[in-house]
Amino acid sequence: MTERDGTLDGVHRRNLSKVLGLVHLEGPLSRARLTALTALNRSTVASLAGELVDLGLVVERAPDPTNRVGRPSPVIAADPRVLALAVNPEVDAVTVAAVGLDGSVPMRLRLDVDHLVTPEEVAAIVADTLATWRETSLRTSRIVAVGLAVPGLVRASDGMVRLAPHLGWEDAPIRALVEEATGLPATAGNDASLGATAEHLFGAGRGVDDLVYLNGGASGIGGGIVLDGRLVGGAGGYAGEFGQNRPGIADAADRRAEGGVLEDEVSRGRLLEVAGLAGGDEPTLAAALAESPGPEAAGELARQRRILATTLANAVNALNPSLVVLGGFLATVAENDPGALEAEVAQQAMPAATERLAIRVAALGEDRLMIGAAEAAFSALLADPLAHG
Repeated sequence: MTERDGTLDGVHRRNLSKVLGLVHLEGPLSRARLTALTALNRSTVASLAGELVDLGLVVERAPDPTNRVGRPSPVIAADPRVLALAVNPEVDAVTVAAVGLDGSVPMRLRLDVDHLVTPEEVAAIVADTLATWRETSLRTSRIVAVGLAVPGLVRASDGMVRLAPHLGWEDAPIRALVEEATGLPATAGNDASLGATAEHLFGAGRGVDDLVYLNGGASGIGGGIVLDGRLVGGAGGYAGEFGQNRPGIADAADRRAEGGVLEDEVSRGRLLEVAGLAGGDEPTLAAALAESPGPEAAGELARQRRILATTLANAVNALNPSLVVLGGFLATVAENDPGALEAEVAQQAMPAATERLAIRVAALGEDRLMIGAAEAAFSALLADPLAHG
């Protein structure tokens, strides 16, 4: 029996993928609900669920008590013991997390670094973390793949990091290095594009077909674009690099980097400086800025907000999204005065393009890049559970 789409085997594999994908994206679902969502008959859904249980990908449990007449339908849920490792190398830290097929994040490690890590160092960190977790906290779990969220241009075809300027990487085969170090299949993608995927599927953009996501991290600003429900990658997978655009700055007094790009002006480093911090994660920065009573922090937040608003207005005019999502330190800039940001965007964008526009901060917080990287790592398993179960 072949695996071509028209064969019975191909249909069976697609149906397994459909059921697993639903419980992965939607959470625990009753067999009755799965029957309705898949348009398959009850016996087929029961058989598919049983097969996924045997493959160790889902668990089946008794339904919650109900007052309804008749026998309640068993509930199918993604097995939380099936995990992907998610990795985000940055200029100040390497973060590794274990993300469950059910969306849980049982383990997370931020390793602060005092130098720019090389691709080889990242691969070694991932391998060491994997070995430790397999012997301790995750010894009963099954880790199926590794996903890497890299702040740079990542070629979609093979995961080659063509350029990560802040890390000093050029043509870095990070995917191959991690696969060799861990023995697991790996994927690599731009961190902001993966963040866009996570927020679209599970966060602030859930259920929204047209959105723009901007991510602010230690390496600068990246972005992701979802149009008509699909992530826009571009010819090589490099779409969404908003941070490298030249910002429009109406007031010359707002400019800090002559001829600089957006991420030179709207900068985490500048916010750390006015907050009096040498470094730290995003919650630490946000808390420090909130506790800064002087005019310097407030002035810098307002300056960055004005420049960010112009960038967002240009994106709204060009792409007409119904939602803009801001993550990382950009969420801190937005939350400082969300009304002002919305007004400044509306003032500069075409009125018709802002009629249905909402601006929100990322709902997944610090987990957004981890969940996005894991989603990429799970993609092969979700597409064909029988081949990877």
